[in-house]
Amino acid sequence: MKTAKGFLLAGTQSGVGKTTISTGIMGVLKKQGWRVKPFKVGPDYIDPQFHHFITGNPSRNLDGYMLQEEKIKKIFTQNLQEGDIAVVEGVMGLYDGYGTEKDQGSSAHIAKMLDLPVVLIIDGSGTSTSAAAMVLGYKLYDQEVNIQGVIINNLSGEKHYLLLKEAIERDTGVKCVGYLKKNRNIQLKSRHLGLIPCGEVPELQEKVEEAVTMVEETIDMLALLSLSGEIDTANHKAFVTKPLEQKATIAYAYDDAFNFYYEDNLDILKELGCQLIPFSPLRDGELPKGIDGIYIGGGFPEVFAKELEANTSIRRSILEKALKGLPIYAECGGFMYLTKGIQTFDGNYHQMIGIFDATAEMTGRLQRFGYCEVEIKEDSNFFKAPFKIKAHEFHRAVVKGHDTKYCYDVKKIKKGEVAENWSCGLEKYNCLGAFPHIHFYSNPFFVESFLQKCQSHKRD
Repeated sequence: MKTAKGFLLAGTQSGVGKTTISTGIMGVLKKQGWRVKPFKVGPDYIDPQFHHFITGNPSRNLDGYMLQEEKIKKIFTQNLQEGDIAVVEGVMGLYDGYGTEKDQGSSAHIAKMLDLPVVLIIDGSGTSTSAAAMVLGYKLYDQEVNIQGVIINNLSGEKHYLLLKEAIERDTGVKCVGYLKKNRNIQLKSRHLGLIPCGEVPELQEKVEEAVTMVEETIDMLALLSLSGEIDTANHKAFVTKPLEQKATIAYAYDDAFNFYYEDNLDILKELGCQLIPFSPLRDGELPKGIDGIYIGGGFPEVFAKELEANTSIRRSILEKALKGLPIYAECGGFMYLTKGIQTFDGNYHQMIGIFDATAEMTGRLQRFGYCEVEIKEDSNFFKAPFKIKAHEFHRAVVKGHDTKYCYDVKKIKKGEVAENWSCGLEKYNCLGAFPHIHFYSNPFFVESFLQKCQSHKRD
C-alpha cells in the first residue's frame, strides 16, 4: 500500500493563530526535505495562497458543505503521493461549521471524514490549569474526533508552557507538542474581507522566515510527525468527467485584483480538456489570442479600482469580445468588474467594463456572508436547464441600477427550511456575473454548461 502522512491543525476559535502556526510548520517540514501538500478546510481563498507561497505546491479546499464526501476524499487523496505529508489547516474553531449541527462542514467533520489526527491550537495567554479544562472540553465534545496533540500559542516563555503542559497531559491524556511565544512581528494584517493576500505583503518572506525559526525553536517536530496518520493515496473513487469533444482555450484573470480561485476549479477545467491562459486586467493591454471563453474570479477590484480604470485597452478588449458573443463567467469581484463602474469606500467612482448597465457600490458592512444554495432559473439564457448548486458569498458590495433580470434564486437553508432568500446573477450577451462563489465539483453541470457555450461560440 502506498501511503502518505498527514494531520489537521485546528483552533479553538478564529484568531487563535492557525494560519501563522500552519505556515510555520509547513515551512519547517519543507526545510527538512518533506514534500508538503497543503489543504484548507472551508471556502477560504487567501490562506491557500500563503500555503502555496511556503510549500511551492497548490493548496486545495476541503469543503464539507459544498462538496460530497466522495469528492472531498478524491480531492485529498488524488493530490497526495507516496512519501508526501499533508498539512490541513482548519477553519474557525474545531467544531464551527454551517449552523450548529455536528458534521456540517467543520474542521472536525473533515478530520473524521479523512481519518486524520487533530492537533488543537489553543491561546494560552492569561491561563494556567484552565487550559486543561479547555482541551478536555474539546476532546469530550465529540469523541470520534481524534485529538492527538496540542500546540499552545501566545505564551511568555518556557516556564509558562511547562506549567500548562503538565496540567493538559495529566488531566486530558493529550500530548503537548510545543508552543509559540507572543510575537507581533509574525502576525498577518487584515482588511475588510480578512487577511491581505500574500501578493500584497512585501515583507512576507521575512515574516515566514521568522515564523519558521520560532517553530523550530519551540515545537517538537519529531513528536508532531510521530502522531501523524497514515493515508492510503490510492483510496479514492474516481470522479468521472467527460472530456470535451473539441478542446477549448479559456483565459482567466489572475493578478493582485483577481486571485480568488479554488484550485480544483482550474483542475476540472483541465480535466475536461481546456487550455488555461492567465491574463492580468491590471497590466495586460489585450486578451490572449485564440480564446474561446473568459473566467474572472473574485478578489479585490475595489482596492485596485483606479488601476483597473486606467487600463482602458484591456477593458475595451473584453467589451468587444463580449459584444461578439464570447462567453464570460465572472463571480463576485469579477462580477463587479463587468459592471459600468465601482464606487469605492471613499465615494469615488471608477469606470469598469460596462457589459452590465449597473454600478457596484462598496458599503460599510457585509451584505452577504456564508453558505447558500443557488438555483438557476428556468428562463436563464446561459444555462440550458434549471439546476441547483451549493455556493458561498462574502462581500460588502451591492450592484444597483441594472437593466437585466436576475438568473439566480439564492437561499440559505437552515434545519431543512429556507431561512432567507434573494435574487442575484445577471446575464447579457453570453456573459454571466454573480456574487456567489461556485465550487465546480459541487455540480459539474455548471462548468460543463459554460464550456458548451464556449464550444458553440467556437463553432460559430
